[in-house]
Amino acid sequence: MRNNKDAIADMALTPADTAVPTLGQNACNSPKCSDAFTTDEAGVLVGISRTSLAAPDVAPVFFEEAGPRQQLFFSPHKTKIAIVTCGGICPGINDVIRSIVMEAHHHYGVAATLGIRYGLRGFIPACRHDVMEFFPDNVAEIHQFGGTILGSSRGSQPVDEIVDAMERLGIGFCVFIGGVGTMRAAEAIVAEIAGRDLPIGVVCIPKTVDNDIHFVSRTFGFSTATQQATEAIACAHVEAVGAPYGIGLVKLMGRQSGFIAAEASMGLKHVNMVLVPEEPFALTGPGSVLEVLETRLRTRGHAVIVAAEGAGQHLVDETGRTDPSGNPILGDFCGLLSAEIKRHFKEKALPITMKAIDPSYIIRSVPANTADAVYCGFLGRLAVHAGMAGKTGLMIGSVNDHYVHVPLPLVTRERKRIDIHSDYWQAVLDSTGQPRFAPYQA
Repeated sequence: MRNNKDAIADMALTPADTAVPTLGQNACNSPKCSDAFTTDEAGVLVGISRTSLAAPDVAPVFFEEAGPRQQLFFSPHKTKIAIVTCGGICPGINDVIRSIVMEAHHHYGVAATLGIRYGLRGFIPACRHDVMEFFPDNVAEIHQFGGTILGSSRGSQPVDEIVDAMERLGIGFCVFIGGVGTMRAAEAIVAEIAGRDLPIGVVCIPKTVDNDIHFVSRTFGFSTATQQATEAIACAHVEAVGAPYGIGLVKLMGRQSGFIAAEASMGLKHVNMVLVPEEPFALTGPGSVLEVLETRLRTRGHAVIVAAEGAGQHLVDETGRTDPSGNPILGDFCGLLSAEIKRHFKEKALPITMKAIDPSYIIRSVPANTADAVYCGFLGRLAVHAGMAGKTGLMIGSVNDHYVHVPLPLVTRERKRIDIHSDYWQAVLDSTGQPRFAPYQA
């Protein structure tokens, strides 16, 4: 049985893939007192299974370990740090910002920590957004609130203007907090900086409730969003059991990856069917979603269905439109599913009662729970350590329960998705009792 982590091993990484760029020689002593200094030679093994280690003629691959370095590239009291948050909001962003500011101020004593307002737009003079300056006092309580104190935005901006702004502001390194789209933008910014031969670093922190970024065991906010999603599922279950042949249908976030739907369903145990983008299921016919649903209703009298927003796109017409970040605007599969359920059971003369619940943005706009808050603290501190050491073009990731530096070209290579042949997906099936649906036939 495969584990969902095997997807990383399948990427066939080489030592060159995991090499992290640096801005130059580290000649400054760190002011930080620590027993936890690490070095560039410290590595975290990527493939830890016996199969991976026994592969013939394949050299072991390591990621550079994240953590404080004894020697720094930047002189702390001369260095300005910038923070920018991009894309959709997510539980824990303010926790990350607070962590960065506290680490930079108390342990490094940097010259300034700046906040760029409203995503990449904040770098563009024509957008006329003021730059914030952070101090411990003005971030002390922000972790108690959802969203981001900096605001955010979607969409690309001229890379040359972004780098112009970095140079004008005297930024030593910038921490980008965002998802895969942000990582791609950061990659382009790194290339522009390198083309100008500027000593400016770019460090990324992975942010998305969808948990769809490779080389991160989980993205921050995912735990909180999943917990919030279970509340919607609990309501759907109450509605379903409260009527004869009751059906509760819950739509959750997850454009290309169904981790929220899967995890929330396993967490609550009331779900009888999970539909995710990774599985091209048949809606009608033998072994289909509707046939399995009918069997469930006739035997148990109620059902709860959880569908990721990106599920069933093979069954709906493409919209042909994209959002400001370039993501395809999804077709309304849950609308189709609801209509098909009503049609099917009308033909079967089974008087169903169906309630559809879409918690949507509610699950991502709340403050971080304890698990995410602790995690965000680590990510923020490690980003500062990486930036001060002159690391650039990297994301703070987590592999095999160790924090690591992941080069951006690896992050943007592909999205993390559920492996439906893994023991993770089998655990979902075991929890819901659903079979493996018949595959869709065009």
